[in-house]
Amino acid sequence: MLAVVSLISAASSASAASATTVTGVRIGDHAKSTRFVLDMEKSVDFHLFMLADPYRVVVDLPSMDWNISPGDKQKAAGLIQAYRYGIFQPGTSRLVLDVNGPVAVQKSFILEPTGPASYRLVIDLVKTNRKYFMANLGKPVVKPIEYSQPVPIRRAGKKIIVIDPGHGGVDPGTISSKGYNEKSVTLKAGKELKKRLEKTGRYTVVLTRDKDFFIPLRERVRISRRADADLFISLHADSIENSKIRGATIYTLAEKSSDKEAAALAAKENKSDIIAGVDLEGESPLLTKILIDLMQRETMNYSAEFANLLIPEMGKQVKMRVNSHRFAGFRVLKAPDVPSVLVEMGYLSNRHDADMLVSKKGVEKIATSITKAVDRYFARHDALLASP
Repeated sequence: MLAVVSLISAASSASAASATTVTGVRIGDHAKSTRFVLDMEKSVDFHLFMLADPYRVVVDLPSMDWNISPGDKQKAAGLIQAYRYGIFQPGTSRLVLDVNGPVAVQKSFILEPTGPASYRLVIDLVKTNRKYFMANLGKPVVKPIEYSQPVPIRRAGKKIIVIDPGHGGVDPGTISSKGYNEKSVTLKAGKELKKRLEKTGRYTVVLTRDKDFFIPLRERVRISRRADADLFISLHADSIENSKIRGATIYTLAEKSSDKEAAALAAKENKSDIIAGVDLEGESPLLTKILIDLMQRETMNYSAEFANLLIPEMGKQVKMRVNSHRFAGFRVLKAPDVPSVLVEMGYLSNRHDADMLVSKKGVEKIATSITKAVDRYFARHDALLASP
């Protein structure tokens, strides 16, 4: 009988006051088990649990420095199909193991240094059946936190804009051939856009995240609604199979996607919570339909209006895709009372777009064009309100 529980906690002999560094990852495929090893400078506490559909083993750790270059990342093997790591929320790092079927944790422990070896977190996995796996599902012991900044005070004459830098933490988004992470590109662009909008003196600006940590998609929507936002702008820099394709695209919400590419992109972005190891239990399969049904037609029209103002402004600064206004069921755009757009600033899979997106000049061009479109959007609405 395997000594397995749904939540396993291993306490280190001495707590680390500061973040420890992960220096290596190793996977060993044995006849009846798969061993995953993290090499670390110090011992740490960890909490392990499983999630289903898809099958994942998740390990929550204190804040860690992941000193593992892309070239040193070992290919998955045995029962492990893939793995990823990063900041899940402030103070918590997360390791997610994608497994190829139901597994049980045979052993999980910290090994003390021996000879040249450092501290090691060891996880041994063995095959099991779905009934056993489901019976041992656990939830993370990390308590949910408020990801948003304090709710802004609405100042007379100022609109509230929420900027959402896509991805973050354990969810890096697209990674280019040169190693550029989408999560870093979007955060840099978000901060620059916030600075430029605030400089006008006309807006109060909230970032869904101002650091490299993960935020669930539904929480990003909640942030915009708690802020009573007048506009929500989600920033992304994805990839596409054809590396020759480049240019920016603006997406707004629709139940039916405008084309297959839009549908595929929305499906990919909507998996962000799964990538980060979020427990989706309790999410009704009808949630998407209900939210879309609740979406006021006026809000969707406002979203499309802003998109149509943004496209020509961005076109003055950066290359745009053909048919640059597209529609799809992005979960992050589903606040029923906040006009929302998702801005694909370019493709990290294209070397020209990638170089532009990581350059100071390129980010400034994007921020400038969005700021001008925001000005035009609210100027138009203010004029309509002022007219008799």
